[in-house]
Order: sequence, then C-alpha cells, then structure tokens
Amino acid sequence: MSSNETPRGPVDSSRVPRYAGPATFARLPRLDEVGTADVAVVGVPFDSGVSYRPGARFGGNAIREASRLLRPYNPAQDASPFALAQVADGGDIAVNPFDINEAVETVEAAADDLLGTGARLMTLGGDHTIALPLLRSVAKKHGPVALLHFDAHLDTWDTYFGAEYTHGTPFRRAVEEGILDTSALSHVGTRGPLYGKQDLTDDEKMGFGIVTSADVYRRGADEVADQLRQRIGDRPLYISIDIDCLDPAHAPGTGTPEAGGMTSRELLEILRGLASCNLVSADVVEVAPAYDHAEITSVAASHTAYELTTIMSRQIAAARKDA
Repeated sequence: MSSNETPRGPVDSSRVPRYAGPATFARLPRLDEVGTADVAVVGVPFDSGVSYRPGARFGGNAIREASRLLRPYNPAQDASPFALAQVADGGDIAVNPFDINEAVETVEAAADDLLGTGARLMTLGGDHTIALPLLRSVAKKHGPVALLHFDAHLDTWDTYFGAEYTHGTPFRRAVEEGILDTSALSHVGTRGPLYGKQDLTDDEKMGFGIVTSADVYRRGADEVADQLRQRIGDRPLYISIDIDCLDPAHAPGTGTPEAGGMTSRELLEILRGLASCNLVSADVVEVAPAYDHAEITSVAASHTAYELTTIMSRQIAAARKDA
C-alpha cells in the first residue's frame, strides 16, 4: 500500500451486527479484496505434529470468530491499527494433514509468497510445528532473527518417536539451521515438569534465556518487558505465542495445558511493553477449540493477535512517515 492510500478497515459494526457476515479476523477485508496488505493475517489449519490432544487445526477459525468483538481503536497502545496500515485476512494455507514434511514445505512456500509482497505475517495456528517454516521464510528476508517464544514448554527437544518435525522441536531445528540470532532468544511463561535437567542444559547451550511464569508473577509485566527489550535491542524480532503460556484458567482450549501459567492480562501487558521492538512477523498457535469453554481461549488469542497486529501497524506507519 502506498503512503497516499487509505486503508480499508473492518465492517462497520454500527451498521452490520457483529455476528453477521463472514468471520474474517476482526471483520477485516479479505486479501483478495484489497490486492496487497501491509499485514496479512493467515491461518494454518494443521495439527499433525501434536504429541497429546489434537484439535488445533480448528484454532484459526475459532480465533477469527472470537475476533468479531475487536474494535478499531486500541486504547492501550493509543492507535487505530487498521487505519495506520492495510491489514487483511489472507485466508488459510491449505496443507497436507498426512505428511508433515510436505506440510512444512507448503507453509514455507506460502509464507515466502506473502512476505515477497512486502507484507508482515500474523499467523493463526495450527500447532507449533508451523513456527519452523515461518521462521525459515522470515530469515530469508531479514537474516537470522531474534525470537521471543511464549510457551509453557521449551519446544527445543530433539525428536519424538524419531520424528524431527513436531510441535515440540521447531526451535531446536531453527537453531541448527542458523535462522535465529542466538544472542537474542528468550522463552517466556515456561513452567511444569520436564523429561530431565538435561532439557534445561541443552536449551541454554542453544542460547535461550528463560523467563518462567513464576518470574512474571514475582517481577511483574513491566520489568519483564524491559528485560526482554534490552535483550532484543534493535534486531528484527519474531514473536511466537503458544496459547498454553497462559494458565488453563485463561486458556483451557489447548493441547498440552500446564498449571501455574500467566494470566491473559500479563501476556497482553508484556506485549504492549514490546511496542518499540522491530516486530517483523508473529504467530499465535495451539488453540484447540474442542477443549474451550465460552470461547475463553479463542478470545484471549484474538486479543493477543490484535496487540501484535497493532505493534506492526504502528511501526509500518512510522516508517512511512520517516521515509
């Protein structure tokens, strides 16, 4: 979108009820209706990489349905993200549910195409396997990127049943492939039992720092966000959010829940504290609506994606103003 074009925003909810019409993210236009977008919201209905509960293949559409209540002005960031940049719903990347290797290749190729148009990606999963091909694609454009990984789990294990590509292995593969900036890697919200202490040793060797959910509770969102900003600096940043970083009270609809997690308020406040970081793309994954109640998880995920989209839109608008 050129600087003199006005973005096309959401459907006017004062004229069309929120529950009517297609459930695009935040009731935004489809990508094919606007041609190109600064931020493309895309779904990846894939959960063949899960190790426990399935169902995240339905997460993207559940998040879209829950996003009907999002409004165009974000007071927490004092921004109207859909007026600052063209945000559009790019639909779903259709992947093979029976072949993980092929699915990973398909996601990477689709992300390449979308990033090639100049868009940033806000991806709705799907299970966490999809983070690897998304990071591959982003690294082609930006070089190795800083990573903030919000999750109850490390996702740096080696294999499951001999399989290299699962929802528990994407970030080990990403480190091995050299697509992450290992001086700026952090897990946030981790907790719960591990297979052994070696899991932590291996993770540290890869370059990850850990902010546990207990750290967030004791130190507060502002201090944690400040620590993360200092670690990231001005590097290109990718944020990957497994919704199970939240406590099951705030996100019951997920595949591998762990007690003792963050609140949705803490997650949103940390993200708002990262508004000055150079966010190049992001994902929200592992929403499994079959285990949800009253859309609790989907609502949390939709607001999370909204904050991330707002950060990207603000940065895009600022860059145009400075150009």
